[in-house]
Amino acid sequence: MKNYKKTCLQVAIDSPAAAGAGTQAKLISKHYKLLYLDSGKIYRLLAYLKIKNPKKFNYAFVSEKMKALKMSDLQSKRLLSDDVGSVASVIAKDIKIRKLAHNFQMECAYNPSKKYKGSIIDGRDITYNIMPEADFKFFITASAKTRALRRYKELKGLNKKISLNEVLKNIKKRDKSDYNRKVSPLKRTKDQYLISSENESKRSCFLKIKKIIDKKLTLNGNIQ
Repeated sequence: MKNYKKTCLQVAIDSPAAAGAGTQAKLISKHYKLLYLDSGKIYRLLAYLKIKNPKKFNYAFVSEKMKALKMSDLQSKRLLSDDVGSVASVIAKDIKIRKLAHNFQMECAYNPSKKYKGSIIDGRDITYNIMPEADFKFFITASAKTRALRRYKELKGLNKKISLNEVLKNIKKRDKSDYNRKVSPLKRTKDQYLISSENESKRSCFLKIKKIIDKKLTLNGNIQ
């Protein structure tokens, strides 16, 4: 396996589904000029491909897709459905598939192009598995009801026909799967900054995170 050496600013975020980590990661990425990867989208893409190509879906198929994967492949709104999310949570438990996705995540984390000043990745195991040496590690969370309401509004905006109760049930199912899976589970660690987005606007949550980052960068003499 290729050896990776930390040479740039790294921010790692772990969170349960729909806690707002993606929104915050995008804001951080834009402000500090960092390459952003939503690692969950990798498994959602594979889930979508499995739903569309059930007979073709195997490890060789996944390996081929991972080698050809581009960031633009992860932007489709088709990956946001709850059906895709449910299949993704199952796929994410497969250690062989995680190993196949690992290299792409590591390249994003450690080798962003020169136009970026570093990288930011969000997911379930980023702070302790993908970027254990990250300069900043955050755990963003909110109650299941709050997260379900956010996801429900997002899906309604995409004209998806689904009830709030269904979304809440799916969120709780995802949580159980993410926290209890044997391979790279979602977990709190001592070196993470805990950020609750429960009663925070997107802006106020971002400013909390920015304050933490700026303080450390200033102390280290690296503030831009």
